[in-house]
Parts: sequence; structure tokens; C-alpha cells
Amino acid sequence: MSKTLVVGAGGVSHAAVHKMAMNSDIFTDITLASRTKAKCDAIAKSVKERVGVEIKTAALDAMDVAATVKLIKETGAELLVNLALPYQDLKLMDACLEMGCHYLDTANYEPEDEAKFEYKWQWAYQDKFKQAGLVAILGSGFDPGVTSVFATWLKKHKLKSIRQIDVLDANGGSNDQAFATNFNPEINLREVLQEAKHWEGGEWKFTPAMTHKVEFDFPGIGPKNMYLMYHEELESLSKHFPEIQRARFWMTFGDAYIMHAKVLENVGMTRIDPVMHNGVEIIPIQFLKTLLPDPGDLGEQTKGKACIGDIVTGESQEGGEKTFYIYNICDHEECYREVGSQAVSYTTGVPAMIGAAQVLKGNWVEPGVWNMEQLDPDDFMDMLNTQGLPWQVHELGGPVEF
Repeated sequence: MSKTLVVGAGGVSHAAVHKMAMNSDIFTDITLASRTKAKCDAIAKSVKERVGVEIKTAALDAMDVAATVKLIKETGAELLVNLALPYQDLKLMDACLEMGCHYLDTANYEPEDEAKFEYKWQWAYQDKFKQAGLVAILGSGFDPGVTSVFATWLKKHKLKSIRQIDVLDANGGSNDQAFATNFNPEINLREVLQEAKHWEGGEWKFTPAMTHKVEFDFPGIGPKNMYLMYHEELESLSKHFPEIQRARFWMTFGDAYIMHAKVLENVGMTRIDPVMHNGVEIIPIQFLKTLLPDPGDLGEQTKGKACIGDIVTGESQEGGEKTFYIYNICDHEECYREVGSQAVSYTTGVPAMIGAAQVLKGNWVEPGVWNMEQLDPDDFMDMLNTQGLPWQVHELGGPVEF
């Protein structure tokens, strides 16, 4: 019997827990915990109605290490799947170390008072997890996550080395909202408005946020404007594939999104430092989050497709240089019919489930702290095809020209 504790009850958790329940031969015992137990209960009710599987629920403050330790002990969890906020990563890792529990997340640690996300804090746990005989899997979402596994699969099966990689993330979905983020508004806006940077020639190159725009014709979607920005897999890919000469990340945004985000930034609503309001201290971006639509509630309204993948150029195993485009196309409406989530939650929640399955199946259990590109990709890639995220790979005529 495998016992899994899932922390967090947002849209990603909704998708992941439903998919875990659909794979009850792997996930035989599931507990879902969050600060607001009512959110967990709502997901558990949906799982029961859609899948016919009972899951347990609990209230948990993920910043309270002692409380997490207690819950791990009570549930007997052998794996903690962290689908909460990235501020909470280190506290949950500490609890896992104390209780002898494996760990997996979808996003790297980010200090709450600084919009700076990088892996150094979690990589510092390497020796602790290795000595404890435990595994910690970092970034098992889509990007990061699947996009890193895509690169590893190409290097294992198609390329001797990777010279350059571009990660392309397009959401062609639409809803009835004037302005809504694809995932947690607080995290999304902190990420999007951060200074862009990419890896090139052995160093980081910096660009002002949302200033470098390229049009790209996405499979299943069509032409979209995509913007150069920073994303955490650039850090780990450039570290673990040191031969990479250039690594970039691109994400699509409509003109209305860019306009709203810039206005909110200009008037101070995206600030992450405390301000006084009517004698009460508030953090503007957290107040803004309460005003914006919850992405987890937009599944039924969202139509269209998402397309996420890598364009990778490197030395071919057959000789010479080749370029491959490897990607998934995901339909918002199909995701909603299956699990009640839109595609953005689905494309993060399903890989979280598959990564967790790799640990429980015994495929990814070498003690230590690992990014996705460091792990064997084959069973993960097979499960993508059977669990709702089928992928395609095509050889292109040459490297990208943008």
C-alpha cells in the first residue's frame, strides 16, 4: 500500500488528486491537506462523484513544521506532494526530513518578501536528503517539469548533446473575464513582471520585463505573440547540461493582459512589501489576489487549447546537427470534462501525479535532491501518453531564427 499526502487545495491540486484517484493501483491511500479544510472537502467530494474513490482530508498550516510532521505521522505518508505556495517549500522539506518521508513539488522555493525564485535554497538540501535515504523531486509540473523531461528524452534518444533550447508556452484559451491569470494570481504576476533573463555564452543575459516579443505559429493554436521571460528550468537545465550555449523561455500573452499587468504594476498593486491602509498593514499583491478571479473556478468558462514544448538543437546521434520540436497540445474543454479543471491546472497537476508515481513505483528513488532532467525519462514519457498529455516530436529544418 502506498500512502500519499498532498498539500495544497488549488486548481493544480484538484487536477492532480483526481488523476491520482484514477490510478488507485499506484495511489492506494490519499490524504489532501490545506489551511482551509473546506477546499479539501470540496475536492474530495468531486473525486468521489467522478471517480468513486474516497480520499481523506485534513487542515494544515504548511508553514508549521511541527503540524506537518504530526500529519505525516498520522497518515503514514511515504510521499508528500507539495502543491501549495512556493514560499512553503523549505518548511515542507524540513518536515519530510524529520519524518523520513519522500518529497515532490512543482515550483522552486521563492522567499515571500522577495520576487526571486531560484534553486539554491533547495539544492542546499542535497546532502541532508542523501544522508536520510530520501528523495526530493523538484519541479514536477509542465514547465518546469515535462519540458525538462522532454530535453532529457531527446538527449537520450535523439541527440548526443544540446547546443540550444527554447521552451515555448502558449495558452490559446479564452474566458469571459476582462483580466484573469492562468494560475495563482500572486505567483503569476510576481513571475511575469520580474526582469527577463536567459542563458547564453556561459552567462545570464538580462532584458526588461515583457519587452522582447516574437510571433510564433503554435501547433493546434495558430500565431501568437510570445514574450521572453525568466523561468526556473533555465537555471537547472544550464547547470545539468553544461554544454548548452543558449537557453530561453517564452510565454504567450495577449495585448489586454500586458496592458492590465503594466497598469497594476504602475499603480503599485503588484507590490510585495507591506503598506498601511486605514491603519491596517496589507501587502498589495495579496489584496489584489482577492479581487481577481480564482483560476481554479474558470474551468467551465475556458475554451481553446494550450501548447507547451521545447525546440532543441544539438549534435545528432546519427551525426551532424539536428533540431527537434517536442510538444503537447491540451484542450481546455476536454480537461474540464475529465476532471473539472482548465488546461493550465491540468498540465501541471497531471505531471505532478506522474512524477509522484515514479517515486511510488520505485523508478525515481535514489536518495538526494533532483531536478527532472536528471532522472530517467522513459516511464514518465510513457505515462504522459496514457494519462491525458500525449506528446509529439518533429524534426525541423534547422535551428530557430528568432
